Order: sequence, then C-alpha cells, then structure tokens
Amino acid sequence: MPGKLGRTAEEREALLRNQASELLWKGKITTTAAKAKALQPYVEKIITKAIRVFDDNIEFEVTSKDKKGKDVTVKSVKDSPKKLAVRRQIMAKLYDLQEVKPFNESKKDFKARTADIQHPLMEKLFNEIAPKYAQRKEENGQGGGYTRIYLLGARRGDAAEMAIIELV
Repeated sequence: MPGKLGRTAEEREALLRNQASELLWKGKITTTAAKAKALQPYVEKIITKAIRVFDDNIEFEVTSKDKKGKDVTVKSVKDSPKKLAVRRQIMAKLYDLQEVKPFNESKKDFKARTADIQHPLMEKLFNEIAPKYAQRKEENGQGGGYTRIYLLGARRGDAAEMAIIELV
C-alpha cells in the first residue's frame, strides 16, 4: 500500500537516495515540492554526519626497503575507525556516482586524474562540502541549514508544484 509520496517504503528510499546523490554531486536539482521537502532533512543529516568526522584522520609511518636495501620511511594518512564507520553509513544512504569525462579532456588525462579515486561522491562530500560547512559553522555559529528550496509554480501538464533544492 503506497504511503508517503505515493510510494512504498523501498521505492521512497530509492528515490531519496537517488535525489540526495544527485543533489550532493551537482549542488542543485529541480523536482516536485513534496519530494524536495522530503529530501531536505535526508540530505542535511548526511552532511551533518560528514561535518562531525571529516578531519578525523590517523597519520602513521610505514618503513619498507627500497631496491638498494635501504630503509625508507613514508608518512601515510588513513581514516580513523570513527570516520570509516560514518563513511560506510553515508555510503548506505547514497548511490555511488562515477565521474563523467568532460568533452574537452583527453581520455589519458581523465584516467590519470581519476585513477586513485574509488568513490568520487564520498571524496567530494568529505573533501569539499563538509569542510565548507564546518568553516561556516565556526565563523557564523550556524549549524544546519545546508539546503534551500525555491518554489517554482505549477508544472505544465499535471500541475504538480515544482521546486529547486540547492546546497547553500
């Protein structure tokens, strides 16, 4: 039996995952007002989780032998267990979008740029979006309010109320 948004729970969850992934990737999407209002708290909770742990890393040194037999010490950084747990929770709520090659970039350059990135959406969330809002929170003391909804009016055809939801 259909519930909220006229969909079953599984369909609604898939819809929210898809729209949240697109919103975080593109920064702005157009949808119906009801979907935008359902999407807003979903995305804000994801961003809040990312803000809490985005800078929680562990630095460690790895010592190995090079070709000549000398010890080489390399500093490395990885996610803390808390950050890894949050990353996995967020990955369960979003789809893993892959980066698309721009028209003016060569295939070789695109492969070189994206070779070491396994989950581009997670990298964007933790390296661009979360630090930006964490800085805003420090400067203004404002947590939350990461998205904004503009109502556009009725859609031609079925008269559904349309809206733009964007990251602020």
